[in-house]
Amino acid sequence: MLVSLTVGKVDAGVAVLLTEDKRLIEFPSILLPPSIRSGSIVDITVKQNHNAEQQAEEQFQALQQNILERYGLQAPSSPVLRLRNATQTSIVLEWDPVQLATSQLKSLALYRNGSKAGNIPRPMDMLSTKISGLSLNTEYSFYLVLKTSGGTYTSNTVTVKTHEMTNLTGITVTPGVLQPALREACEAAVERIGAKLVDTVRIDTTHFVCTEPRGDAWQKAVEMNIPVVRPEWLEGCEREGKIVGVRAYYLDADPKLRQVGTNPNIQQQSRESMSQRQSVQSPPARTSSIPQAQASQTSLPSRAPKSPDKEVGEPGPTVGATPELTQEEVPRQKDLPPDPPTRDDSDNSEAEDGTGDSEKQVPAPHAAEDTEDDDVQEEKHSSPPTKANKPGVEDEKGEDMEEVAL
Repeated sequence: MLVSLTVGKVDAGVAVLLTEDKRLIEFPSILLPPSIRSGSIVDITVKQNHNAEQQAEEQFQALQQNILERYGLQAPSSPVLRLRNATQTSIVLEWDPVQLATSQLKSLALYRNGSKAGNIPRPMDMLSTKISGLSLNTEYSFYLVLKTSGGTYTSNTVTVKTHEMTNLTGITVTPGVLQPALREACEAAVERIGAKLVDTVRIDTTHFVCTEPRGDAWQKAVEMNIPVVRPEWLEGCEREGKIVGVRAYYLDADPKLRQVGTNPNIQQQSRESMSQRQSVQSPPARTSSIPQAQASQTSLPSRAPKSPDKEVGEPGPTVGATPELTQEEVPRQKDLPPDPPTRDDSDNSEAEDGTGDSEKQVPAPHAAEDTEDDDVQEEKHSSPPTKANKPGVEDEKGEDMEEVAL
């Protein structure tokens, strides 16, 4: 399109052009021919450039897409909080790295039971925190609040309860300088009480066990204010069945300050094991006592008779072991002669019959012969001689009878 314009005024940098309908247009004088002056008429051709417009549109859309992908599609994510370890008075929490996308971090705060506990220092580097000074056997709730330039994001809520004194699962031990045998004993004790053993000093390390204060791990434990105790502390916890104080188990502590207690669980287990052993061992003991009693009963009749010369008093006849009799042998027992009477019985019978000692009554000669025959018959039926049948007594009776016969 061709347009004719009249030059009204020409300055150093701008020329004033007039249209046919008397409109003023400021136009750069550098684009006009150098020979123009006021009153000159210039023709200007105006044409639309479609190619340039298309290229500019494409560049603009590409810029918008880049801005969308960089700032519009990615947003900060909420922190993911979880429990790492819990003890009687402390809790260790950890979380995943903070995702800010293109936003800028303002703060990361920890809330306990709905109240702000404090800001996390260096939140882009620190991924865990330890909360100490908690109450024993108490429930707590924690969550994180992330504030960025792109908005505020809240993490999940973690509810945890601190342990009782008898719960030793929260103890995390890091060993230091120890002898190999002592280290194995510590590992066994840690396993028995249900605690954990780690090789490096971490934020969840509760106790550092060693016998010598040296080494990088010991230095780090001192810097992190972790109690440094001797291996006897683990034995004390196992013996008492609860977590014990560390003051008496420091490396330079006096062993006399240690209070020795007892573990009721271990005593209960020992009592149960003792009762089990007794219940297992008692039936054989009862069964084995029966044959011993039978053996003692059967062995009693087999004792040898004592010598009549050494016994005080008048012994009875020798009795052998009584065998078990069958029904056929039972009637034969009635044919056996009666047992000889004891001295008291014989004295009583003699007193009743009127045949006593020679000093009391003098018998007739034929009565003496009858007594001699009776003595001979009694000697045949009784195996051991009684006091009345001793040779000395018989001689005395013989002399008395001779005197009577004379």
